[in-house]
Amino acid sequence: MPAIIDNRLDGRTWSYREIEDRSILAGKKLLTLGSRRGDRVAIIADNSAELLCCYLGAMRVGLVAVPINFKLPPSMIDFILKDSGATLAVTDKGHANLVPPGFVSVRLDDETFISRGDVYAGYESEEVFPEPGEIAEILYTSGSTGRPKGVPLSHDGQIWALSVHVQCDPLLAERTIVAAPMYHMNAIISLSVALMNGIRVILMPRFKARDWLQAIEKYQCTVIGGIPSMLAMAAQEVDLINKLNFSSVRRVSIGSAPLSEALIERIKAIFPNAMVSNGYGTTEAGPSVFGDHPNGRPRPPLSVGYPIDGIQWRLTRGTETEGVLEVKTPALLQGYWNLPEVTETKIREGWYDTGDIMRRDSDGFFFFVGRSDDMFVCGGENVFPGEIEKMIEKHPGVVQAAVVAVPDSIKGQVPIAFVVIKPGSRLSTEELKEFSLREGPAYSHPRAFVFVESVPVGSTHKVDKRPLMELAIEASRSAGRR
Repeated sequence: MPAIIDNRLDGRTWSYREIEDRSILAGKKLLTLGSRRGDRVAIIADNSAELLCCYLGAMRVGLVAVPINFKLPPSMIDFILKDSGATLAVTDKGHANLVPPGFVSVRLDDETFISRGDVYAGYESEEVFPEPGEIAEILYTSGSTGRPKGVPLSHDGQIWALSVHVQCDPLLAERTIVAAPMYHMNAIISLSVALMNGIRVILMPRFKARDWLQAIEKYQCTVIGGIPSMLAMAAQEVDLINKLNFSSVRRVSIGSAPLSEALIERIKAIFPNAMVSNGYGTTEAGPSVFGDHPNGRPRPPLSVGYPIDGIQWRLTRGTETEGVLEVKTPALLQGYWNLPEVTETKIREGWYDTGDIMRRDSDGFFFFVGRSDDMFVCGGENVFPGEIEKMIEKHPGVVQAAVVAVPDSIKGQVPIAFVVIKPGSRLSTEELKEFSLREGPAYSHPRAFVFVESVPVGSTHKVDKRPLMELAIEASRSAGRR
């Protein structure tokens, strides 16, 4: 039965046996190139079945996979190669030029890389059984707050993280689609869970909203997932949505970034037969933290779920029901790669400080409130940009909102909102201001609104607010703020 349908190659299918065989061959190939157990192998490529085989094959023979975000500037890629201590880089044709001159590299889209060619004749390698805590992969953060940080994750930790997603029976009739980049935990865990549960995967090289929507209909996907900005971008393709039939979709799982009630309603409108769920996880925690309620209670729309078995949690720097989430999990990293001083600030006595402010309701469900480092003070009041964005997105004429804080001589800091409106909407800034004052606290209403065609997103498809800061300051000045 097909495990993967490669959308790059017009539906070229890969069976479970083929992925298994090719992963073994990929691991052997890496060893023939001089890599030894514990060595780091960088992977720089678009999503593909070949990339998956290389990723799995590296770990199978005791190498450490280091998927690299190819959208980072060359200086950052060079930093990651040096910081990880990678001895080899595996690329595809489109990204071979990102490897610095003189660095040992090999092309995974070269047919000989994972073929049954003579290069493997007589070469044998024993299956590796990882030691407790042995590193399987190092995932690097996006670098939005400086240089990327390496997050080493162990074999046993990742096996535990996947074990909580095992279904009793393979869901043989299910089909999902993975378009998020495989250098990001969201894609890696989605792909791994799907394969583990017998869910057929339509694999896209990268996310493009129109291609993604068309593939969902073409392959009659039943389960889809992604991050909020991906769904928000897809929701803007109104002309295409009106032409396509998405009746096959039964589940939509969203994660990796805050989700608004307004976006949930738009997702339900696109996929009317689907149940929409909000998820949460961190790369550092491995990534599973929350799931369904143990007593079967329905998850509230914006809840990220109930703590899964094996997770220890606590809320700090707040109250019993709201504060910064700290967790202990069997999949937790032991420390950031080459950053002992950062490890000391984020991991204390085995507790990982997520930096995420959470609220817990009376049923034990958790809700994301905001980032502790994103909160700002406006006129003595604590303000969370995410809460303002959710409020603005309730307006029927708004597709998406992004809020940033700018300095203000009177209030300290004030929010400025960037808004994407629905095609054909005649929404005005005055109408949005009145709506914000009516729907939210007066102290947190945006002092200026800027209409934009789209909000900037980073290489992991999460909203990147850094390019908006200069525009926000200018908008604040134009609005008469000082």
